[in-house]
Amino acid sequence: MSASIDTNLPYDSSLGAYLLLAPTLVVIGLFLYYPTVQTLRFSFFRTFLFGQRSQFVGLQNFTTLLTSAAYQHSLAVTFLFAGAVVVASLSIGLFVALLLHEVSVAESAYLVAAIWPYALPTAVAGIVFLFLANPSVGVYTVAVESTLGVDVDWFTDGPQALAVVTVAAVWKQIGFNVIFLLAALSGVPESLEEACRLDGVGRLAKLRRVYLPLISPTLVFLVVMNTIFAFFGGFAFVDLMTQGGPSGATNLLIYKLFKDAFEYGNLGLASAQSVILFVIVAALTYVQLRVSDERAHYGA
Repeated sequence: MSASIDTNLPYDSSLGAYLLLAPTLVVIGLFLYYPTVQTLRFSFFRTFLFGQRSQFVGLQNFTTLLTSAAYQHSLAVTFLFAGAVVVASLSIGLFVALLLHEVSVAESAYLVAAIWPYALPTAVAGIVFLFLANPSVGVYTVAVESTLGVDVDWFTDGPQALAVVTVAAVWKQIGFNVIFLLAALSGVPESLEEACRLDGVGRLAKLRRVYLPLISPTLVFLVVMNTIFAFFGGFAFVDLMTQGGPSGATNLLIYKLFKDAFEYGNLGLASAQSVILFVIVAALTYVQLRVSDERAHYGA
């Protein structure tokens, strides 16, 4: 005997949906929107004793930052770091993805070798690279010194320190790009690749005329994600490897924000830095998406 379901019972689908969404909305409200509102509020105050006492100062925190030589230097360093990370990680990731796309033997092993740094937590990746690039005993350092004949000491040399932190961030991010680019390349129709082989189209021409137009939506997504990573994800590398030094050469905005908030206890100034950093990343994302509307190929 089969059981029957009474479909005449009253049921409010809207209420059920809200009940299901309630836990997520509570978590988002507590850990995303509330801190965002508090950060914006703190940016207009001079705070003492970690926010226990405060004095309204209006836009003074923003004026102090934008006229500060140290903050301007940190801003320039961050843009240099972010630009290098985005360009290098995407370029190398595309090159590796193209190689993996063409390989037919032990593809899984090569893929794991390419993406394993991305699987590491950022803090662990920073510690690993700290030992690999140590000026005294690092494997990478010994190879660079023996190959190029230069003296590596990024503990005391600012440009070298920024270069090492940048390389570490690129090394960490390449695997993320490879995953998405390889998936995008796998979606290229086989008929197009066969036509290129029959016409004798070279690799560079095929990359420019076939691959890049078809994977352009993925490239747009990766540019945005790599930009966000470059502005926010460099903290662990700087904290573990250089602590912002030497002489502020690696004092990225995200690290300066952390220092002002938790070492110097100036939550108002740090909150203003958070707002500025958010505006910068949001503006860059907007520009990238607007440019992609003109250049990216999303199909018919």
